[in-house]
Amino acid sequence: MKYCTFVTLLLLAASAAHAGNWPQWRGPFFNGSTDEKDLPTEWSTTDNVVWSADLPGVAASTPIVWEDRVLLSGTDSAKNTLQAMCFDRTNGKLLWQHDVADGISRDYRSNFASGSPVTDGKIAVFFYGSGELECFDMDGGHRWGRDIEEDYGPFAFQWTFSSSPTLFEGKLYVQVLQRNVPVRGRGLADQVNESYVLALDPETGKTLWRHVRPAKAVAESLESFATPIPFTFDGQKQLLVTGGDALSGHDLDTGKELWRWGTWNPMRIPHWRLVPSPAAGDGVILACAPKRDPIYAIKAGGTGVLDDSAIAWVSRDNKEISSDVPTPAFYDGDFFILSDVRQCLSRVEPRTGKVKWTIPTPGRAKYEASPLAADGRIYIVNFDGDVTIVNAADGEIINEISMDDPQNGEVVRSSISAAYGQLFIRTTRNLYCVGKK
Repeated sequence: MKYCTFVTLLLLAASAAHAGNWPQWRGPFFNGSTDEKDLPTEWSTTDNVVWSADLPGVAASTPIVWEDRVLLSGTDSAKNTLQAMCFDRTNGKLLWQHDVADGISRDYRSNFASGSPVTDGKIAVFFYGSGELECFDMDGGHRWGRDIEEDYGPFAFQWTFSSSPTLFEGKLYVQVLQRNVPVRGRGLADQVNESYVLALDPETGKTLWRHVRPAKAVAESLESFATPIPFTFDGQKQLLVTGGDALSGHDLDTGKELWRWGTWNPMRIPHWRLVPSPAAGDGVILACAPKRDPIYAIKAGGTGVLDDSAIAWVSRDNKEISSDVPTPAFYDGDFFILSDVRQCLSRVEPRTGKVKWTIPTPGRAKYEASPLAADGRIYIVNFDGDVTIVNAADGEIINEISMDDPQNGEVVRSSISAAYGQLFIRTTRNLYCVGKK
């Protein structure tokens, strides 16, 4: 049996993005991992900190790093504005900042600055839950901007839309998988709200193609907060999209659907909104069912509509292998699955689902930020801003470090990123650069 593993994608991505950078929400290899070495395991809010920067508001977006630039989506709670920010990686100085739009939230659970920026070293693209899609050069000059809600209709989500944009091989991809009818006054009332995947020219912002993605899901199960993930299998490059009770692969040049699997919700449960993005490795693709339901491993390489024969394994017999919010990481040949609802972290073999180790996550606070896998370790952070460092080989906890004391119901949701031997940790009101100078 011939397998072209996710390593193929890693090599392709590395050729386009220097291995030291963290250019996307899930890093240089689109899977939550990096080749970075000599990352720190001991620090505090003052010790072993290269710099820290005050932030004017809370957001869940992850720091994005390219050479000496750190990009961050954010909010200014005093001005009630959405922000695009860029810091100097060497000293934390704010190099530029733009107020993108007025209004930062529509519900109490999150705000419009949950999606992370993306860069190729030439441009920086910011996408917000209110529809603003803004592009700047690395010195902060405005290149182009679009309002996706104005172009294709207001987003029909019960909560706040929060998908991140993806840059891959000269195209910018965004997905909007939403309800087909309005909810809480959001969405088009005079026509069907279409779910779609959009490809744009990153230099101009012009639409290259728009693929309408149908679904048999109903109500909230049509809503997806996931990010589209590039994937290569047996030489075929495609875009993985999950939501609407289905996982699908799409042609990068046209958006055409190459395959689809979706047998996990036969009863059409209406509250299966989806948060985790697809995670791929060693010939399988993970689809994380929501709430406390299992994870499904789907064999790569299928075509058309797939049935249950495409399932490599399901974690139904091991309820600890589940994830409602965090996206799993793929590293060192295995998946690292963080369960926010089961309060555990597990190392899982891709082709068989064999669990190599499972540990309970420390403390009582939830871990909704997706795990970082690097330098033989797994880095996770919870709502309280407590960072836990785990040995990837055996699951032993190396250290626990408190980085925040959130107030007024605020929580830490931003994933940790790594670049140039440093960690970038966003708390409720600070951005930290930790490690070597």
